[in-house]
Amino acid sequence: MELKAILAVVAAGALVTGCAATAAKTGPASASASSSEKSPAKPPFPSTYKAYPSENIVITGVTIFDGEGQQVDNGTIFLSAGKIVSVGGPDTVIPIDSTIIDGTGKYVTPGIIDVHSHLGDYPTPSVAAHSDGNEATSPVTPEVWAEHSVWPQDPGFSRALVNGGITSLQILPGSANLFGGRSVTLKNVQARTVQAMKFPGAPYGLKMACGENPKRVYGGRNRMPSTRMGNLAVNRQTWIDAQDYQKKIKAGKPPKRDLAMETLVGVLEGDILVHNHCYRADEMNQIIDMSKEFGYKVTAFHHAVESYKIADILAKEGICSAVWADWWGFKMEAYDAIPENAALLQQAGACVIIHSDDENQIQRLNQEAAKALADGRAMGIEITDAEAIQWITYNPAKAMGIADQTGSLKAGKMADVVLWNANPLSVYARPEKVWIDGAMLYDANDPKRRPVSDFELGQPGEGDVK
Repeated sequence: MELKAILAVVAAGALVTGCAATAAKTGPASASASSSEKSPAKPPFPSTYKAYPSENIVITGVTIFDGEGQQVDNGTIFLSAGKIVSVGGPDTVIPIDSTIIDGTGKYVTPGIIDVHSHLGDYPTPSVAAHSDGNEATSPVTPEVWAEHSVWPQDPGFSRALVNGGITSLQILPGSANLFGGRSVTLKNVQARTVQAMKFPGAPYGLKMACGENPKRVYGGRNRMPSTRMGNLAVNRQTWIDAQDYQKKIKAGKPPKRDLAMETLVGVLEGDILVHNHCYRADEMNQIIDMSKEFGYKVTAFHHAVESYKIADILAKEGICSAVWADWWGFKMEAYDAIPENAALLQQAGACVIIHSDDENQIQRLNQEAAKALADGRAMGIEITDAEAIQWITYNPAKAMGIADQTGSLKAGKMADVVLWNANPLSVYARPEKVWIDGAMLYDANDPKRRPVSDFELGQPGEGDVK
């Protein structure tokens, strides 16, 4: 990029006065002004997120994985005014008045994104008083919102940033219910309130679940559902009720306000994305049939240990699979899990995401992606390192409806960037520096650049306690 063009982008970025810009939504499942006006799903709890102050940063001589499957050797990346300005080779123009970081022998990726987390809702310390992720009082609870349980002081947030390079994450309700409630997407920054962490412009999600969990939880209480057919019956009746509520609104006869129905109408109108906990391939296909019956789209199946059995169907439907590398056998519906799941999905052209669902695993999603990549290569499936990085950057951003703002290293996107001390797919790799919106929030070489939860202050190694 020529210097004149670079300076033009910087000037445009400078107009963003410290507050991350809300980009226009893309795709059929994203909210718009008109749909918000005609639907009661308009959020009453808006984001108050403001980016930390940024500076002009240039990293040179670094290997770049851009998040969309491309690799640049001996690359240069320029960050300014909270945005990515340019990504290129060694001949990339370096503006004056920039802090230059020598990245020789190191790697740069987009910030790592976890599409399935419960941080803040099931925080550390893991005690009963902190268990706020499942409203397990009814199989249908779309009226609850995960953000209303998030505890911003959860030490898991800072650990995910420092150890895993996590810059954005989706917080989901648990999976005890068929309809678990709304998810929320957060930027991984320290803040006093959840609203100040909310990713600007990110659509809400609806957490759904199929299979063993709902029928076990509620069947064990001698109520419906107690079987898989009961799961589908309750699901379908709930969608019928939501369609009826939607029809009354469109007819100009709005019924009494119903928080549960507002969420479901948001799904039917494409404003809220569906994230469906589901293990077995046959059940995923049942859910796809149900989504077509009621006119909504499943954005992603989570856990999805049998996705490899219907990889072609998922590719055709454009549904992502958020999977583990190798979790297996902890319940019956997990018995047909195979470590080649992600690679087989990639081979079929389906959307692959590596997720955590765990406060420890979120700290090493790069290693989980590496394991899934190695298992694929062992069976002869050729996948590049740069393609595997998509599983923890661009693909989760796409499933969360934020890929127009983050998830890859493209000019104009948020400067959510990780500098690794080695290939991030190596077990020896650690984040050396992490930027969110161009602000360096972690530097392994500077003890003052290590975020710590208020809850951890005073622990050995934190604060001034000897």
